[in-house]
Amino acid sequence: MNILVKPLVSEKINNQKEKLNRYGFIVKKDSNKIQIKKAVEQYYNVTVESVNTAVYSGKRKSRYTKAGVVTGRTTAFKKAFVTLRKGDNIDFYSNI
Repeated sequence: MNILVKPLVSEKINNQKEKLNRYGFIVKKDSNKIQIKKAVEQYYNVTVESVNTAVYSGKRKSRYTKAGVVTGRTTAFKKAFVTLRKGDNIDFYSNI
């Protein structure tokens, strides 16, 4: 049940963590909101109130080389934004 790939750590997510008690994760593309909720509750021992997801498709990119223009796609991924109950929090840096 490795649904959670890694937590998102950025300035925008840290502001949401402080104001809205919301955390971000990169999750597997085939997971749904119920599976994400269960995985977060089981792994971090918190109570999840809501889960919002967003899928980011791979963007087309081009680069110029000696052989000409090479085009390709970036990797596609899925983000999950998890809102926790008041009083619960997740400390990502506790086991460093």
